[in-house]
Amino acid sequence: MHCPFCSHPETKVIDSRLAGEGLQVRRRRECLACAERFTTFETAELVMPRVIKRDDTREPFDDGKLRSGMVRALEKRPVDSEAVEAALARVTHRLQTMGEREVASRRIGELVMEELRALDEVAYVRYASVYRSFQDVESFQEEIRRMRELGDKDRRRDQLPLLPDESS
Repeated sequence: MHCPFCSHPETKVIDSRLAGEGLQVRRRRECLACAERFTTFETAELVMPRVIKRDDTREPFDDGKLRSGMVRALEKRPVDSEAVEAALARVTHRLQTMGEREVASRRIGELVMEELRALDEVAYVRYASVYRSFQDVESFQEEIRRMRELGDKDRRRDQLPLLPDESS
């Protein structure tokens, strides 16, 4: 690293510590030429994959679109913002750790639906209705039937029932 004071190309690390909730390394450095000290921060650069849309076009991943889709599905539902943020972080982390340069938008939608199913069944059905382009009431009923077949393993215990006759 070049010294920011004299531009000498060699510095030595005096101290290293974790910073930023463990996501950064803070390093105290000293220039070998002018003996000035300065601090640097090091973070991992994880590149998000490009998104392959249904029409085969490609675009950069946009976490704003991911957030707005989930928030829209969860609108007026009893889910706290911390749970939403955690779900968004899990989806983003899974995309980063896939190791793929490109990911189909369909796969991202499936990851979002997994998270929504665990957060709130109504939000899940809302999202699925748009994502899978439900055309009629039968499509909704089929999705609810499929969700019930999955059982309670993915459902939060404090979640309100999807239909009034459910007793979970």
